[in-house]
Amino acid sequence: MNRRNGNKVVGDCDSFQMESKAPEQAPSMEQKNGEIMDSEEVENSKSEPINPLAMDGTVTAPDGGWGWVVLVATILVLALTLAFPSCMGIFYTDLQTEFQASNQETSWVPSIMTSVLHAGGPFCSVLVERFGCRATVMLGGVLSGLGMVASSFTHTITELYVTAGIITGLGFCFSFQPAVTILGHYFVRRRAFANAMSSTGTALGLCTLPLLGNYLHTELGWRGSFLVLGAVLLNCCVCGAVMRPLGGPRHRGQPLINHRPLQLKEEKLKGRMRALWAGLMTALHRHMAFDLLRNNLRYRMYAVGITWMMLGFVVPLIYLVPYATAHNIEQSQAALLLSILGIVNIVVRPPIGLLFSLPWFKGCHTYVFSAALLVNGLSNSICCIDASFPVLLVYVVTYGLSMSVVGSLMFTVLMDTLDMSRFPAALGLLAVMESVTLLIGPPLAGILVDRTGEYFYVFFACSATVASSAVFLMVSFYWLDRRDRRALKGQQVPPQVPPAKPASGNNLIPQCEYCSVPTEGDKDKAPDSETGDVTRL
Repeated sequence: MNRRNGNKVVGDCDSFQMESKAPEQAPSMEQKNGEIMDSEEVENSKSEPINPLAMDGTVTAPDGGWGWVVLVATILVLALTLAFPSCMGIFYTDLQTEFQASNQETSWVPSIMTSVLHAGGPFCSVLVERFGCRATVMLGGVLSGLGMVASSFTHTITELYVTAGIITGLGFCFSFQPAVTILGHYFVRRRAFANAMSSTGTALGLCTLPLLGNYLHTELGWRGSFLVLGAVLLNCCVCGAVMRPLGGPRHRGQPLINHRPLQLKEEKLKGRMRALWAGLMTALHRHMAFDLLRNNLRYRMYAVGITWMMLGFVVPLIYLVPYATAHNIEQSQAALLLSILGIVNIVVRPPIGLLFSLPWFKGCHTYVFSAALLVNGLSNSICCIDASFPVLLVYVVTYGLSMSVVGSLMFTVLMDTLDMSRFPAALGLLAVMESVTLLIGPPLAGILVDRTGEYFYVFFACSATVASSAVFLMVSFYWLDRRDRRALKGQQVPPQVPPAKPASGNNLIPQCEYCSVPTEGDKDKAPDSETGDVTRL
């Protein structure tokens, strides 16, 4: 606590308060900033750096400074979370052998992990609103680390569903969504660049995690690898620790769902249930945009197309390593394929994100996204040609290029379909819808492998699924754009040309004193409708 100029500054981990003893004279902005710095020196690492306040009291984004540290932390969080389920294919064969499980049973592990990662979005939003981004990211790091450590001690495949699937997946959700959220608070003017750079986090994870997983698998086996990877995931806590919140005081102590004080002792049971239901509906409206799904046709089409796409979008990443090793390719080379996929994403995603943020591509994002998605779907057919390393190398390069465009434009297209004030709720509902197909996609592919005994049918089915979703999005948005143009054209009224105003002496048309009709001597002259010059008829 520090006193200066009659003001008391109280600093804690997430907020600060200023209480004035001399209300007749408000301190200047420089005085406030000086007091904050003094409080930071007294409280050391406990206090938060508060950004300068604007004249209206709002907090301005730094667009740099500590924001670069937050950007690096976000990249690392995305590398440790979003890319992790795709690397489970390295341990796929060992899990089958250890638990005597079929392809269908084994594929539930990465599918549950990916599904919970997306489905936990609404719960994560509540935690962020309650505790802030920093605490939520650190909680996610603890959950994901403990989940993987516990997975190394499991004895049945069902226990692995709970530890690696639910607990680790929920930890991933709590880590990556708040990291992306707080990055948007730190960058406004450079937000396009920050988002493009943060999207390389997934590619960075695809580069490093397969190589690390393959090395650990060779040295320690799958149980020792899970134990070490659990310790690696705890680094999300370190990344979350540097994500200092911006701005002024946050009010604490509010209930998670209902923000109105309920006097439980005075209300009857029916009144409490009614208030709880009202609070639940308010929370659902805030975090899940069911009204947009009902009223916004563009959002509905996009949500349906993306949900169908996710049925086969991530499945090839899970089955690529088993497919390669089943055709006598060494596991180190199979892991290298995933790393090459990550390298392509690292190189391509930043320029793609910056390129399509230019105003030249405004209005064309949907069609570029659909075209890239169509190429991504058709690229899975390359695996059906041959299973040699050169062919699979061509496949991962083509898949990586199209995946970079899809990943860079997915959220941009969603932003173009609705108002930004509803974007968090729309994204939350879309994540829940995606989680359904992400959950059932890998097990359906496992059933296909068990029935046919061949992996290439999986890639063929994924090719048809993703390509059909791309065609659906392209046709749907073309029809909607054409309908909107017709409606706009029908609403246009032919403009009425106002009478031209005379500009100078030679262009004056003598008119009658009591009306605007030209005099008899000037009926053969009329002002040009565009230039205003007098032309002779």
